[in-house]
Amino acid sequence: MRTISRSISIGLLAAAFAAGPAAAAETLKIGFITTLSGPAGIIGKHMKDSVDLAVEHLGGKVGGLPTEIIYGDDQRKPDVGKQLADEMIKRNKVQFVSGIIWSNVMLAVAPTVTRAGVFMIGTNAGPHQLAGKQCSKYFFTTSWQNDSTPEAMGQVMTDQKLTDVYVIAPNYAAGKDMVTGFKKSFKGRIAGEVYTKLGQQDYQAEISQLRAKNPKAVFVFLPGGMGIQFVKQYTAAGLRDQIPLYSVYTVDEVSLPALKDVAVGQYETRYWSPDLDNPANKKYVSDFRKKYGYTPSFYGAQSYDGIMLIDSAVRAVNGNLNDKAGMIKAMEKADYASTRGKYSYNINHFPIQNYYLLQAVRNPAGQVEMQIQKVVLENHKDAYYKECRMK
Repeated sequence: MRTISRSISIGLLAAAFAAGPAAAAETLKIGFITTLSGPAGIIGKHMKDSVDLAVEHLGGKVGGLPTEIIYGDDQRKPDVGKQLADEMIKRNKVQFVSGIIWSNVMLAVAPTVTRAGVFMIGTNAGPHQLAGKQCSKYFFTTSWQNDSTPEAMGQVMTDQKLTDVYVIAPNYAAGKDMVTGFKKSFKGRIAGEVYTKLGQQDYQAEISQLRAKNPKAVFVFLPGGMGIQFVKQYTAAGLRDQIPLYSVYTVDEVSLPALKDVAVGQYETRYWSPDLDNPANKKYVSDFRKKYGYTPSFYGAQSYDGIMLIDSAVRAVNGNLNDKAGMIKAMEKADYASTRGKYSYNINHFPIQNYYLLQAVRNPAGQVEMQIQKVVLENHKDAYYKECRMK
């Protein structure tokens, strides 16, 4: 079963009771697909809460128009995601579809949306196909191309002269992209390469196998609950002090509340962090904590940016939702206050942006948080834009 829920903004409610020309204002409809149920539902909550905050920051009107957000739960299933997109386009008549955590879901949803001439604004998954041969003028992302973050970590581990690295990732589109990206920049030897079941919770077999290999370090991509269980089990096995663990999208604001002290010292590479020093990010993080009582993650920051990107596009055409060429031109400028700071779009509509080395540390209040240590890749372009036919 699939779930669709609606969030009607203040602007739309006001328009319903208005008289005269205001009542005739066109409604902007945005379909937002994420995972809202099961263990991965916590990621979807970060994204949904951030979308709601963005609409609130815009006074209830995205692009100056009364706005309706239609939420869909993909249950981490590509077929469900595609059904949701179809329904949002045909029944709800959305002008934008946004969201998507998982790359296998994105690969099912994005072509469905863009072939219908509807904008797809990705706010997490960045499969290489959409950055290259399957790029589309109707597709933009406010996150990253999958390979790029592990490319940054591969560079870090190469600079540290590490070799004999054991690699673990889930067996799905993003897992394979992450390992591909890591291999692009890591110059040492790969001691082992293992792909686990998506959503797996028990890693005792994998931990036993890597212990037998006795690598010099381990690199993992295990987002959400997968990462929580792996890091806890790896630590309980006594390996954290023996074999250094490096990761991407594994130790973050989603998993830190569960990991706490277990995560201290862990390195990650990312394009964003709560401590990025720019006005938009400070406002987002501060207001998010006040409103929801927890620290937002990059999943949330990307989703917040997705709404702000849409806002910039609709404002640029003065609310004329039929002017798709004008909205494309506006979004290509990335002319809005992003939580990551200023960035630009490549020809494939993927960001050209910085990637940082982060570490989990205890702050003065004794809480464990991620903090930026240094820039690893500056104004980084993904490897696939040359395959994109757009110019």
